[in-house]
Amino acid sequence: HEKFCKSISRIMNRLSHLCKQLDSEQEERAIRASNVSSYTAASDDDVVIVSAIRTAIGKAKRGSFKDTHPTQLLAPVLKYVVQDLPSASLVDDICVGTVLAPGSSRAAECRMASFLAGIPQNASVRTVNRQCSSGLQAIADIASSIKAGYIDVGIAAGLESMSVNAFGKGGKNMVITDDVKQNMDALNCLLPMGITSENVATKYKISRADQDAFSAQSHRRAAEATFGVDKRFSHEILPIATHWKDEKTGALKKITVDKDDGIRGATTAAGLGKLRTVFKKTGSTTAGNASQLSDGAAAVLMMKRSRARALGLKVLGRFRAFAVSGVPPEIMGVGPAYAIPKVCRQIGVSPATDVDLFEINEAFASQAKYCVDTLGLDMDIVNVNGGAIAFGHPLGCTGCRMAVTLLKEMERRGAKRGVVSMCIGTGMGAAGVFERI
Repeated sequence: HEKFCKSISRIMNRLSHLCKQLDSEQEERAIRASNVSSYTAASDDDVVIVSAIRTAIGKAKRGSFKDTHPTQLLAPVLKYVVQDLPSASLVDDICVGTVLAPGSSRAAECRMASFLAGIPQNASVRTVNRQCSSGLQAIADIASSIKAGYIDVGIAAGLESMSVNAFGKGGKNMVITDDVKQNMDALNCLLPMGITSENVATKYKISRADQDAFSAQSHRRAAEATFGVDKRFSHEILPIATHWKDEKTGALKKITVDKDDGIRGATTAAGLGKLRTVFKKTGSTTAGNASQLSDGAAAVLMMKRSRARALGLKVLGRFRAFAVSGVPPEIMGVGPAYAIPKVCRQIGVSPATDVDLFEINEAFASQAKYCVDTLGLDMDIVNVNGGAIAFGHPLGCTGCRMAVTLLKEMERRGAKRGVVSMCIGTGMGAAGVFERI
């Protein structure tokens, strides 16, 4: 009888193992059918995002947020992402990507914004600046702190007011030493971004017509995401009540901003082709095929999957991998073409076949078009809701904004893996992988 029981037990164990294996194989087939490979099962130690939101993006100096203080942009998104926590005191640290403002001033403003959001004193705050990737860098930094066990719950955010802090203004006091003048790489770090766009277009033969067509598509897609039947952007934009000054009359108006300023759905390649070039008379970069100077903020709430489960919070996705790659400063826009393969190698996947969606920042049509073509990507899965050419590029906010947009679109489509990437001034590219599991 004892031997019989042991035999039955062994048989049951084998059947159980076989069932698990069959379930695993079935799951793997389903995943591969969704164009995703090298999929790692969910783990309690995954660093996940449980809330994600952004403001609309306003045109700098003349748009909806031109009279809105940076703290008034950041505080609402911070408040939003903690609203489902049992207590905001659970937040250990906040990291805000930001670029143009003087470091100590912006750090103080971010601390102020956390208090305005109702986050108590125990939550620490800091800023990070890796130029255009700062918002994504903030996500990577918070993820690293959670993985290392330094914190349990953190907020990654991005903030930029190019109305308040003008682009290039801080560089006026920069001292250029003789040794920098004698080092071409160092000197090229000072090139205007528009010149780097022209360099990419010339070096890689990206035509003006291709740039204008790329830009028109960005506007069409953004218009559909904003004004289309399902109004997709309404699910990621937090309406902001603010004030706006009429420069002609001086009147101060109360407004609620819930749509991006810069989108022009009727834009055509032919229309863009009539615009004059900005940086070189014989060049191809115009105001119409470059990103807009903008104001905006975004934030995501992050923790381990085990903590999210304990708190009863829905997981939007996990942050799987992050990479930064250096490239020549004079063609800095090619950065994503190097950073995306690098981050994909970390998890053993191919950019061309194993990623469902891409958000690649459109600093300029020249560089975005080059990166898409070089990586062999299908535009049907790249910037499906438009990009920075249509609605703007608030530098420190952009990386976090792109993550919010990606996660919302992945959820809408049932996509499993997405990549956010952007070029970085002075010659770098950054990329992050997000997965819905």
